[in-house]
Amino acid sequence: MTGRALRLRRVRKLVPGARPHKGTPKVVALGGGMGLSASLAALRRITGDLTAVVTVADDGGSSGRLRDELGVLPPGDLRKALAALCGDDDWGQTWARVIQHRFQSGGELHDHAVGNLLIVALWEQLGDHVQALDLVGKLLGAHGRVLPMSAVPLELQAQVRGHDEERPEEITTVRGQATVALTRGEVQSVHVVPEAPPAVPEVVAAVRDADWVVLGPGSWFSSVIPHLLVPELREALEETKARKVLSLNLAPQPGETDGFSPQRHLEVLARHAPKLAFDVVLADRDAVPDIEGLTTAAKQLVGSEVELAEVAARGDAARPAGGAPDRHDPELLAAAYDRIFRMHGRIGPWR
Repeated sequence: MTGRALRLRRVRKLVPGARPHKGTPKVVALGGGMGLSASLAALRRITGDLTAVVTVADDGGSSGRLRDELGVLPPGDLRKALAALCGDDDWGQTWARVIQHRFQSGGELHDHAVGNLLIVALWEQLGDHVQALDLVGKLLGAHGRVLPMSAVPLELQAQVRGHDEERPEEITTVRGQATVALTRGEVQSVHVVPEAPPAVPEVVAAVRDADWVVLGPGSWFSSVIPHLLVPELREALEETKARKVLSLNLAPQPGETDGFSPQRHLEVLARHAPKLAFDVVLADRDAVPDIEGLTTAAKQLVGSEVELAEVAARGDAARPAGGAPDRHDPELLAAAYDRIFRMHGRIGPWR
């Protein structure tokens, strides 16, 4: 049996979707969108004590419409995280499909996701973001908890060079996550409005109490870095005794990080949170053309070592047309996280 097959066999035997029990690490995963979903789909295979912390700056699609009309937090990334935590049994997969289902019509319901409407309905019924999300998780049989990073909807703003193609050197302010994600210019920095938003108390408590914190993968400026723009959350990340993993993307994102090297991703993150250090930077070995350069940057910028692993899904379905893989394989990613957790020491009561 090959080394890869042995790793996968061991991961499959690791309590996939188990409830919290003695001997399991407390893991907090931060991000948004499909990047966080990939991380959660992997982490739920190796721990029964998992908390997802989700960005709340989305202003596009169904989430943006609900946010504009009702003044609520954008529910879309929260829904995706809940779907990723659903089990592999019939119950879990049925509910995952249901909450991800989008209506197709010529009316106002067109393109609204069922899960978005369910989450917002419970927010209005219960008047409590955390309680409502916990109840949705219970309904779905989710193997973990999903929390918003802040209880107020945020507007993402970016300083972008060349957003206007006719003025390639001009730096302008671009507003809104959807616009930032698709800009053709070079993003210099991002911030959120309101400035210094409050963190959800349960998020701060989870980060401070964790054994491991995982940040990324995901859209770097619109899903990963926003967590570092919430002061209470950033301070908790800086001060927690948990060990921390920074999970890099498989490829630059067209528009937002087009042309970025892995090192450039670290430079941008360090610029937004210069005091934040990590224990491990995880990257797919095929996505790192300059291993020595990344190793040096990781040590200098975030104080960490680099772990290279095979984590990308293979085959044509995992690739955009003519490009590199852009989707993580949940079992390979689970094997990589499991190896990191074991090799880099366990702290806390689960040792």
